[in-house]
This record gives sequence, structure tokens and C-alpha cells, in this order.
Amino acid sequence: MQDALLELSTRDGRFSVEAYRFLFESLEDALRLAKKEDAEGLERHLTGQEVLFGMREFARKSFGPLAAQVWRSWGVMESMDWGRIVFLMVDNNLLARREEDSIEDFREGFDFDAAFVENYDISLPKELPALGAS
Repeated sequence: MQDALLELSTRDGRFSVEAYRFLFESLEDALRLAKKEDAEGLERHLTGQEVLFGMREFARKSFGPLAAQVWRSWGVMESMDWGRIVFLMVDNNLLARREEDSIEDFREGFDFDAAFVENYDISLPKELPALGAS
């Protein structure tokens, strides 16, 4: 899979291979959040909005408030770019789609800065260990 993602990224040239890897890795979170992780066959299919929601949550966990900047460094400037990546992967038989799936499913995405910076909730543990404690 890694070789196929690298080849696709290189051939297309718009998005870094890290973007393709991230999308692929975030699908498990998307399935879990859509409560489809135990589903089989067509019931396991994710909509564009479910993919975006899972990616947003995975990015928050992975990169915190820097997620928007990380995505931009990969060439991903808006939610539609994730749709472009998904459909590039579909066209290269790396992901499957249903007939009703459309890249337009990604148009109503989210603002990266609002999701990752403005609405970032810093959560600290209720109790912090004392300094010098092991």
C-alpha cells in the first residue's frame, strides 16, 4: 500500500504522500465514530461527511492545534482537497465507492482554523504529578 500511495502522490503532484497516508490511517477512527467498525460489506461504507469527521478527530488527536498547518504543508488547503484525494484513491483502486458517492460530498466540510485552532480545547489531567516524583 505504501508504494501505491507514493506512486499516486508523485504522479498527481498536488498532495504530499503524507496526506494519502493520513487519510488511509484515519479511516479506522472514521468507522469507529460512525459506529460502523463492526459492520460488514456495504454497511461498512463511509460517506464523505463521515470521512471528514473521522479525519478531523484523528488530526486533533495527532497534531492538536497545529493540524491545519500540517495539512496545509501537505498541500491540503480545504475539505474539497480531501475529496480530491479520496477520489484519486478510488480511481486507482485503493478505495471503493458507491454509485451515489460524489466529490461534492466533501464541499460542505469545515474551516480548518475554526476546527483546530479557534475551537481547540486544551485538556489537562485532573491531577498533575508533583515535580520530582517518579
